[in-house]
Amino acid sequence: AFDKGAKLLGLPYPGGPEIDKLSQTGDPNFYRFPRARVEGFDFSFSGIKTALLYYLRKQPPEFVRKNISHIAASYQEALIDMLLEKLRYAIDQTGIKMVAIVGGVSRNSRFRQRLKEEFQDINLIMPSPIYCTDNAAMIGAAAIKHFEYGHKSDLTLPAVPDLALA
Repeated sequence: AFDKGAKLLGLPYPGGPEIDKLSQTGDPNFYRFPRARVEGFDFSFSGIKTALLYYLRKQPPEFVRKNISHIAASYQEALIDMLLEKLRYAIDQTGIKMVAIVGGVSRNSRFRQRLKEEFQDINLIMPSPIYCTDNAAMIGAAAIKHFEYGHKSDLTLPAVPDLALA
């Protein structure tokens, strides 16, 4: 959602860091983007990306250029609100006391700030931002190492798409 939003704003890829940088001088309350309310532990970011698209289409290009940091900050705030709402729900539903925040989004400075402010009741594990990269790349790197070490699979492990996490 960060990268796709950045693309809509005309920012370079990867867009997440670009939105983070721009947002630091923007007003997160400039425009209120919708927050999806999906049942359970699921996420949906399609609505907010569409809302950004339609918002940008309605604005003159010079308005967008002049206010891009505010638009980026508002979009970022909505995404973070959605992430934090689901995290609070997961904590309330499971009673967990420790959470590791990882992956590319965990590098976002506003996300990290809000986590520290709003989740003081749990043990948050957040690696240094230098170690927060896209999980797909980390999984691929681990797969290459396993392959180099000669580890192989007979691929008989069945996929269970509705496997319960508890």
